[in-house]
Formats: sequence, structure tokens, C-alpha cells
Amino acid sequence: MKFREIKPEELILNPFTKIGREWLLITAGDEKKCNTMTASWGAMGVMWGKNAVTVYIRPQRYTKEFVDREEQFTLSFLGEKYRKALNYCGTVSGRGTDKIKDAGLTPYYVDQTTGIEEADMIMVCRKMYHDVIKPEGFDVKENDSKWYPEKDYHTMYIGEIQKILVREDA
Repeated sequence: MKFREIKPEELILNPFTKIGREWLLITAGDEKKCNTMTASWGAMGVMWGKNAVTVYIRPQRYTKEFVDREEQFTLSFLGEKYRKALNYCGTVSGRGTDKIKDAGLTPYYVDQTTGIEEADMIMVCRKMYHDVIKPEGFDVKENDSKWYPEKDYHTMYIGEIQKILVREDA
């Protein structure tokens, strides 16, 4: 598949729709081994003078091991026709299976990391910061009981957007 690089300033999207409704895949790893997971929480903006994204991963997710180990990760945004694959990648672990292949997707190797070839857009991100959400930090106390009944708090990752690739025919 053919992608072209665009500058972050050229990007036109609604992050509330792209992340919250359409979802995305967080992928990390290399040509030897990689994994992906669906996410519907995240943010885009500027942090420490860099174009940045923020994503959240629960501790039990296999993809977290890859994101923790690697310097980079990708965010792949797929069209609605891949909703079934997104559902699959959000519910099945890649520990015992080739989840990307089983979802009908193809790894796309770029800049020592992995994206998803079927994506309309891939953001290559370099980790800048991470931390675990802490219950004492909740200003809205109901968020703890509503979102974390198992106390499996997400790790927040802030990544610098290093490259944005868009599908040539998009």
C-alpha cells in the first residue's frame, strides 16, 4: 500500500470522532514480533512544544508490553469497513495468536516500528512520558468506581508525533 507523508499542520480531523467514535489501533513492535490493540480513549495537541498524542493502556493488555519496551509506537486510523477488525483487536489478546493476521489486517513496517497497512492514516510516535493513573488524582471521585472497579488503572503515554502517513488514495 502506498502512503505519503504530511506535516502535522496539514492534518484536518475531528479528534472526538476519530478517537471516540471511529477508534484507532495502537501498535508497537518490529518485523520479528508486534502486537496491536483497539483504543477509544486518547487526545491530540501540543505538549512540551511538540505535536503530541496521549493514549491509555490497561496493565493486562499484551500490547502494553510492546509499548513499554519500544521507543516508538504507531496509531493507525482505519475506515468504517474495518469495524469488525477493530472489535476483534479490542477483545482478543495477541499472546497466543497472530491477532493482526486473524483480524484480516497486515503489518506495515515503518521507522523501526509497525503500523497497519489497511489504515487511512498512520501516526508514528516517539514516547516522551508515561505514568499510571492514580486513584488519589481523581477530582471526580465517581470515575474511580465507574471506570476502575477492578483497580486496573491505565498507563498514560504521551508520544511525540514524528511522522503522519496518509493513504495515497485517501
